Formats: sequence, C-alpha cells, structure tokens
Amino acid sequence: MDCTGELNQLDWSAIARDLDAGGVAVTPPLLDAETCAAFQAMYDEAALFRSTVVMARHGFGRGEYRYFADPLPEIVKALRAGLYARLAPVANRWEEMLGRGARFPDSHEEYLRACHAAGQVRPTPLLLKYDAGDYNCLHQDLYGDLVFPLQAAFLLSKPGEDFSGGEFVLTEQRPRMQSRVEVAALGQGQAVIFAVNERPVRGTKGVYRVKMRHGVSRIRSGQRFTLGVILHNAA
Repeated sequence: MDCTGELNQLDWSAIARDLDAGGVAVTPPLLDAETCAAFQAMYDEAALFRSTVVMARHGFGRGEYRYFADPLPEIVKALRAGLYARLAPVANRWEEMLGRGARFPDSHEEYLRACHAAGQVRPTPLLLKYDAGDYNCLHQDLYGDLVFPLQAAFLLSKPGEDFSGGEFVLTEQRPRMQSRVEVAALGQGQAVIFAVNERPVRGTKGVYRVKMRHGVSRIRSGQRFTLGVILHNAA
C-alpha cells in the first residue's frame, strides 16, 4: 500500500489553483480497490485506534469514526507527510494573504514537533463508517491552537455499488452574504482536499476571510467508509 508515487504524479499547480478559487480540489483516484478494502478491514482492528466516537451521542450526526493511535500505519503516515509537503506552500500563501505571521515548515515531521510543543500530541487521522440513514453534520476539524488550514478525505467505498447518497458537502460563509454550498463528487480512491476553517478571498477592497464547513449528506443505502487525513494533532 504505497501511494507516494501517485501523490508525486498529481498536478499540484492545478490543485493549488482550485484551492485558491474555491477552497476545494478533487484528485484523480489515488488508492486502488485493494488498498481501499484494506483500510475498511482496519476498522475492526481495535488495537490500531486510540478512540471511537459514536456521532449521535454528541450531536455530530449519525455514524461512527475511529482515530488512529500512534504509531500510525505506514500508509497513513506517508499520506500525511506527502500531502503536507505539497500543501504547505498553499498554506503559507494563505497565511500571508490573511496578514498572519505564522509560517508552516517544509516537513510534516517538523510541524508535528511544533504541535507537540503546544501540547497537541494526539494523532488525528481517522476512519469513518456510515450505514444507511447516517450523516455527518457540517463542522470544522479544529483540535487546538495550531491548525493546518487544509486537510483531505479519501472515499474508500464505491458510490452506486457499496452505497447511495452520502455526498461530501462544503459550505462557504461569506461576509454579509448568504452561504454558498458545493458538493464534491468522489469515486472510490479519490481524495477531496479542502479548507479546514477559513480561506482568503481577494475582493474589490482587498482580501477577506470566508469560513468553511464540511459534512456528509444522508446515506440512503449501503455502507460508506472514508479515510480522513488531518495534518495537525489534537490537544
């Protein structure tokens, strides 16, 4: 399950343009069917995870998700490091546009050291499982003071065959305007890369911030698995 080659072959300039334009980009398939099935099988291996969240208990929606424990599976660690290295230039450009002084280092290893120094030591990559009738409310994945502004979600199930419904949904709340909604259509093994919290938008009077939230619409039938790759740790 080595995906570093697929990451390296992506058109990262086009992805950066999509992220700048709308805060979201969809990749070609990065994980093959065998790898997706292997991830789904991991969900039942309790020793791989540090905690399980039943969403209905917290008002998050319906369904479950499980946070991986350290040490992360090698493929998750590789995806995290590879995505970070390619997305850090976008993140730094956004920070500069928003007038903030933070600068993200080149390597994910160095960024994780900063997370640990800030008390954010728990890994955040996760597997999510939805059954028929489940959904994920609009939310943001914020786990402490340090937030890397981009993250990714990989669809592990096959739409139209393993499940129906369950679209990945994003909303953008613009100042003094109604919210804009976008649906990211994904196939098995594809990733959606998107803004975690806010992103800069250049307007006629300069740069302003828009708040982003994401969720999953109701699963109408079957079962849907997702791998979430969040690049900052949790406190």
